[in-house]
Amino acid sequence: MTLQNDRLLDLIAPVVEAEGFELVRVSMTGSKSNTLQVMAERPDRTMSAEDCARLSRALSPVLDAADPIAGEYTLEVSSPGIDRPLVRAKDFEDWRGWPAKLELNRLVEGRKRFSGVVAGMDEGKVAFDIDGEDETALFPLDWIAQAKLVLTDELIKESLKAGKALADEQETSHGDHQ
Repeated sequence: MTLQNDRLLDLIAPVVEAEGFELVRVSMTGSKSNTLQVMAERPDRTMSAEDCARLSRALSPVLDAADPIAGEYTLEVSSPGIDRPLVRAKDFEDWRGWPAKLELNRLVEGRKRFSGVVAGMDEGKVAFDIDGEDETALFPLDWIAQAKLVLTDELIKESLKAGKALADEQETSHGDHQ
């Protein structure tokens, strides 16, 4: 984490929480790092386009006032998506039992990339059942450069089910306000 990332987190996290969301990731992307990507979700792991727009409207004045990024940038608020990144310790607990791919920031037994199944957290380390290995591997969270779920039919079904529940909830709440 750079000083700029720490400052961005300090500005963004309280706004995300105040709006009722959980912050998944903050990153600067683009060839010149000119897009500030804020990835968030509801506690039930859903995030609608309406939610993204609401969070963007809440973040914009805070970021404008603090002006934490030199030069012009674009704010992009998004959901983690179906084949979501696994970033926080909580993600590895929440997605225990699901297929994923990990890339480490160092070599372990001659390799950096691993496929397998998320096995949760164990004493502060990511537990991962690597394809073809008998023992569960344990990786310190800060060794993980990238991790994301593998898109499977089962994952798509789970996401559609959560999305339908969110749509039903929003339809019900909008009906109450009319």
